[in-house]
Amino acid sequence: MNWDQIQGDWNTYKGKIKERWGELTTNDVDIISGKRDQLIGQLQKTYGIGKEEAELELDDFLSKASPV
Repeated sequence: MNWDQIQGDWNTYKGKIKERWGELTTNDVDIISGKRDQLIGQLQKTYGIGKEEAELELDDFLSKASPV
């Protein structure tokens, strides 16, 4: 799975994003609106992690994500 697929079908994947990162609010996910960099930044802010860790978590999510 690549980010373009998620971005293109953001409404479908919002629920999976919230399942994986439950601390993100619905508003956070709506504002991110499929933008990878914004999701990474919000993960950093919400979870107090570094950029590299946020990117690794997102890469892990992408490797396991499947269409709903």
